[in-house]
Amino acid sequence: MLLKDNWVKIYSSVYIHKVEIYQALLKEQDIESIILNKQDSSYLFGEIELYVAVENVLKSNQLISNNESE
Repeated sequence: MLLKDNWVKIYSSVYIHKVEIYQALLKEQDIESIILNKQDSSYLFGEIELYVAVENVLKSNQLISNNESE
């Protein structure tokens, strides 16, 4: 899937489970998101990125920030 111009990276991690947890959190709030895995499959370096549409950036960042501080 190609990212559209209006998608913004809001989170990245080397741990897929962390990105998937935040994607599930966003889905609970009806915010569509896309995971882009940029890790090398052999050596597992690189990051997994989470993207949302530009109109959902503020709300998504707030949800992730609130969740990280808990």
